Amino acid sequence: MSEPSKLLSQMNARSREVFRRVVEGYLDTGEPVGSRTLTRALTEKVSAATIRNVMQDLEFLGLLDSPHVSAGRIPTQLGLRMFVDGLLEVRELDSDDREKLDATAGRSASDVGGLLDEIGSALSGVTRGASLVLTPKHEAPLKHIDFVSLAPDRALVVIVFADGHVENRVFTPPPGMTPSAMREAANFINALTEGRTLSELRRVMEQEVARRRREIDSLAADLIAAGIAVWDKPDTRHERLIVRGRANLLDEAAEEELDRIRSLFDDLERKRDIAEFLELTEDGDGVRIFIGSENKLFSLSGSSLVVSPYMNADRKIIGAVGVIGPTRLNYGRIVPIVDYTAQLVGKLITDRSQR
Repeated sequence: MSEPSKLLSQMNARSREVFRRVVEGYLDTGEPVGSRTLTRALTEKVSAATIRNVMQDLEFLGLLDSPHVSAGRIPTQLGLRMFVDGLLEVRELDSDDREKLDATAGRSASDVGGLLDEIGSALSGVTRGASLVLTPKHEAPLKHIDFVSLAPDRALVVIVFADGHVENRVFTPPPGMTPSAMREAANFINALTEGRTLSELRRVMEQEVARRRREIDSLAADLIAAGIAVWDKPDTRHERLIVRGRANLLDEAAEEELDRIRSLFDDLERKRDIAEFLELTEDGDGVRIFIGSENKLFSLSGSSLVVSPYMNADRKIIGAVGVIGPTRLNYGRIVPIVDYTAQLVGKLITDRSQR
């Protein structure tokens, strides 16, 4: 049993209700909740002094904190975790929220990336937070690959998929790369390409390069390794992170929090630690909630993350959607929105792949 669960099981009915009312009041207003406010809200009629004693006990347990002398209490990170795990009442998805998300999904974006971009914007608008959408790699069979020299220290790899999808990425080729070595590398790869996905091609190509390295110009072999590794690194599982609604989070931040939140978005836009983003969701299906320092990517900003994976037709996790907000998020409303969005994205991607 986790520490929050143990604490919750040890609390009596009065302590539970005081704690729940403090957290709900804080999540609703963002302000500390005082004993006088609670005397009017509790089902059991008790004095303000009795409530203050209960709040002091909860503070001693590390569940509440008093930001100012003689002020009310707010929940700590441990308190929020206990509330989310044991006392949170998740609402049904609001019909207006569902309609807005469904309307976005019904638009005919030209590709999956465009569709997910629109859904990210809609999710941000519905939740009034910042949305994250981690897109899957394109895993259709390949048709053709080319290398194009842009400068002595820059080259472009162009990948054409059998379904007509085209992707380009700039990378740094090995020093001294010649046009003939580029042609040789492309010819070698294309002889192995047809009918294989990028990840399948990479495995076959590594075996062939190892077996036939003497037959291949050393620069061409290096380019083959570099060009495909840049595109399909084993530890790079997703091609794009879509972040929408940055202004929503900044608008609600207190002045002292602005720098921390800006730093978070800078990290996200540089895709730092994004490989860990999906791993956060893989311990089980459904929505997961990370509060403050429970996730190092969000710890410095003091933000919360509500995230859920989405799956393809084979029930394989291929991406994730999430909402970032202050720790006083309306979790009961946000959780069903994120859950529904993840299911919606999974269905849309599956439907597109079966056309």
